[in-house]
Amino acid sequence: MLPISALRHHTIRSFATTTTMSTFYTLKATRKNDEVFDFADLKGKTVLIVNVASQCGFTPQYKGLQALYEKYKDRNFMIIGFPCNQFGGQEPGTDEEIANFCQVNHGVTFPLMKKSDVNGDNTNEVFKWLKAEKAGILGLTRIKWNFEKFLIDKEGQVVHRWASTTSPDAIDAEVAKIL
Repeated sequence: MLPISALRHHTIRSFATTTTMSTFYTLKATRKNDEVFDFADLKGKTVLIVNVASQCGFTPQYKGLQALYEKYKDRNFMIIGFPCNQFGGQEPGTDEEIANFCQVNHGVTFPLMKKSDVNGDNTNEVFKWLKAEKAGILGLTRIKWNFEKFLIDKEGQVVHRWASTTSPDAIDAEVAKIL
C-alpha cells in the first residue's frame, strides 16, 4: 500500500494527466498520407466529426456532408471524416482508394483521416474522447454504425451527437445556431 503522500502525488499526477489529455485541442489524428492533423489548429472553429464508410446504406450522406461543408466553411466550420471498417466491412479499401472514391463520387473536399477503429481495443483516440464527452441514447457510449456525427463548438465542447439515421440536412439548423 502506498503512503498517503505518495498516494496524494499519484492521484494528483493521474488527475493532471487525465485533464491534459481530455481536451479537444490536445487531440491529434493521422491523414491518409501519414501527416499529423493537430486539433489545436481547430481552435475557434465549429467542427463536425463523422465516422464514414464507402459501401454503406448511409454513404449518400457524403453529398449532404459536402453541401453542409460548402455552405459554412467560410464561417469557420470544418468537417472531418474518419473512415471505419468495423461495421459490416463496409470500408474495405486503402486510405488512398477511400479518398479517391469520396472525391470522385461525392465531391468530398473536407479532410479524411486514416481508416481507424471507433470501438474496441484499438479505438482511435479522437473517438475515445468524443464518446467519453457525449454518450448516445440510453447513455451508451459505443458507436452503433457508420455515419454517427459529433458536433463540437468553438470552445472545443461536444454539444450534439447524432445517430447514423440523422441526415446532414437535419442537423443544418443546429450547426448554424452555434457558428
